[in-house]
Amino acid sequence: MFFCNDALHSHGNGLGPDEWWKGAVIYQIYPRSFKDSNGDGIGDLEGIRSKLDYLQALGVDVLWLSPIYASPQADNGYDIADYYDIDPMFGTLSDFDRLLESVHERGMRLVMDLVVNHSSDENPWFVESRSSRESPKRDWYIWRDPRPGCVGGEAGAEPNNWGSFFSGSAWAWDEATGQYYLHLFHRKQPDLNWDNPDVRSAVYEMMNWWLDRGVDGFRMDVINLISKDPGMPDGIVYSGRAWGEGFPHFSEGPHLHEYLAEMRREVFDGRSGTMTVGECPGVRRDNVLLFTDPARRELDMVFQFDHVDLGLEAGKFHPRPLRPGELADCLSAWQEAQGEVGWNSLYLDNHDQPRAVSRFGDEAWRYESATALATALHMLRGTPYVYQGEELGMTNSVFGGIDDYRDVEALRHYREAVESGESPESVLKGLAFTGRDNARTPVQWDASENAGFTQGTPWIGITPNYRDINAASQVDDPSSVYAYYRALADIRHGLPVIAAGSFERIETPSPGIFAYRRTLGEAVATVLVNLSSQPASLGDATRGVSGDLLLANRDLPEGDRGVPETLGEWEARVYLA
Repeated sequence: MFFCNDALHSHGNGLGPDEWWKGAVIYQIYPRSFKDSNGDGIGDLEGIRSKLDYLQALGVDVLWLSPIYASPQADNGYDIADYYDIDPMFGTLSDFDRLLESVHERGMRLVMDLVVNHSSDENPWFVESRSSRESPKRDWYIWRDPRPGCVGGEAGAEPNNWGSFFSGSAWAWDEATGQYYLHLFHRKQPDLNWDNPDVRSAVYEMMNWWLDRGVDGFRMDVINLISKDPGMPDGIVYSGRAWGEGFPHFSEGPHLHEYLAEMRREVFDGRSGTMTVGECPGVRRDNVLLFTDPARRELDMVFQFDHVDLGLEAGKFHPRPLRPGELADCLSAWQEAQGEVGWNSLYLDNHDQPRAVSRFGDEAWRYESATALATALHMLRGTPYVYQGEELGMTNSVFGGIDDYRDVEALRHYREAVESGESPESVLKGLAFTGRDNARTPVQWDASENAGFTQGTPWIGITPNYRDINAASQVDDPSSVYAYYRALADIRHGLPVIAAGSFERIETPSPGIFAYRRTLGEAVATVLVNLSSQPASLGDATRGVSGDLLLANRDLPEGDRGVPETLGEWEARVYLA
């Protein structure tokens, strides 16, 4: 790696105090797989606290914690039974307060996961709601009678044909009260009725409670699903699918933007230093500014899915190889859609995606593709997110059979696909490539047993390559993936042109090359990345590049720091003028 640290300015980036997140690096922690402190095989809050110095040294500004609330864990914590308490597997509220204090002592911030499209069916709100049709909280969830002329609980009696994201119907029959309730995800995750003002008030009260406790913001789970079409129309049934596609009827419902604006007023107005990011599956380039235009006062930024959905037209577990340039074209399109008004969330890895090196890179060129992908992403306009282990170049895991999986989505898909006639071998092949458990294996801290994650038996298997890929071997190695991510953080912190500059794509003759320019005033940064496993020509693009080499993912002799005519396999360079 070549990195010219002397080219960086001071830490200040010229952003306003309420725009601090534009110059930040955010690190997502999936707590159960981060670090176990008590030997029960599950990561916890004390484990996170023990690694804060590691994260600070990496250049992290914000920690985003996946859900740690009390939960029966039907969907690994995204089914919340108590929004005001910590699940005992992770610790206590006192443990959380100590963690938050330690985070703030280091000048970092902490963002919680907000899961309010749905709750757990064990949440007291839902327990009361399903207790009786006359319950004061009956209308806190979405209840409907069977279709006219049908008997509840029988096939075809559901109020409509919407399918669940986790397979099967999105409706569950409640025998005691004789109605169905909606669950777009697991049947133990009933959807809240956001059209009820009491629900919204309760959610805002809870959010304010956490902010008053010192939390710095929220990542909002599937927040664009909170408003449903009140008519609940049937979705289109596509060939080979048992259930209708209800997504158009709840992905951007009639009151969505009204509710997001109300949330901003009721929770965030009058507070400084907070941050919001909304997970918005299905958000489009032509409507994203409805969410992110600061003048609309809804969200600071969103997570969109176009790039991680590339190649999945036949279904998530039937991926095709990506075409050269496909990823770069998608990322560029979203840069242009947000323009200089909205703001992007920059990510490749998270708890729901396979490892970026395995999905978008090449494990045979692991270091090179990990750092090339990181360069292409982190130099864009937007806030970069690092998912735990991504900074080490962690790869997809190895699963011997379905018994090695833990994810409810994978288990249900396997069962239903095999029952429908697919061979177990073909189903497992798809799961091995795009299954969510790939991202949920423990962080590889060192080469000791269980990768230094736990002294006990880990809740899910360790990726076998942990003896070669681990934090202990990389932290002090200037040629490691970790060191490269640290350099990327230094650049974002030190160069206003990266934090706040405009974006312009540079055309090249090779589809594998992703080249672009960031400009702020007189400062210009040019990013050249080969996102392929073959050398690729820059062609005439070299004529417009000026400045000195700032960063490269290869060691380069003094005489090789100018702009080359060809980039090698997964080679990345950044020039600063």
